[in-house]
Amino acid sequence: MPEYVNWLRHASPYINAHRDCTFVVMLPGDGVEHPNFGNIVHDLVLLHSLGVRLVLVHGSRPQIESRLASRGLTPHYHRGMRITDAATLECVIDAVGHLRIAIEARLSMDMAASPMQGSRLRVAAGNLVTARPIGVVEGVDYHHTGEVRRVDRKGINRLLDERSIVLLSPLGYSPTGEIFNLACEDVATRAAIELGADKLLLFGAERGLLDEQGRLVRELRPQQVPAHLQRLGSDYQGELLDAAAEACRGGVARSHIVSYGEDGALLTELFTRDGGGTP
Repeated sequence: MPEYVNWLRHASPYINAHRDCTFVVMLPGDGVEHPNFGNIVHDLVLLHSLGVRLVLVHGSRPQIESRLASRGLTPHYHRGMRITDAATLECVIDAVGHLRIAIEARLSMDMAASPMQGSRLRVAAGNLVTARPIGVVEGVDYHHTGEVRRVDRKGINRLLDERSIVLLSPLGYSPTGEIFNLACEDVATRAAIELGADKLLLFGAERGLLDEQGRLVRELRPQQVPAHLQRLGSDYQGELLDAAAEACRGGVARSHIVSYGEDGALLTELFTRDGGGTP
């Protein structure tokens, strides 16, 4: 019996379970730049074709750093968070705009003999995230760095009902028309909570959460999270774990951390018994 027949038979219960579910997927800027990005797009298209309601949140940190460097600007951080002054905001807008267009273009491809053939996807984006300024913390003014105030739940659900993939960028807008630079983890977590998503899927550089010996943590329960956060500190894995835990506390049924560098990691996590990341 061909291997793919066996795989499909074992995957069918997961296909049925995921149909009509809402998944929020967070892909950092490093993941967009990675050579595996094209495969991730194909896997997202496959999920969409199987009836999953998809919200894709993208990051832009390395792209912002590149633009700052090209303009001779020095990045500034406080407590691991970017300080977005007026000059930095211009770099943020430039980076996010280019990324959003590039992602929309990739999702619009209709390549023969590929998972994209005949997909005819519609990608929807817009002013779906309202933000507010972080302000002054410990005497440090964050300027145009903000945090999510509200996610347009009704608007996003309407787009999902129309079978669009919703694309959220790490920018938010205030009622007075100001633009704020947001953390993609914050956008993804708040979107998952406010939409009542069935899953939050977070892409990172590693296969998932790794323990002290570098081994993959196959499953993590809420009571185990504080010890791992204390161990990880300000490491990016700690940021991902914090986002995953916050989403679960907010009512999201399940959070997963998977690798953007491993081909098929998303499908392995969702459609096999053992998975491939850390749920």
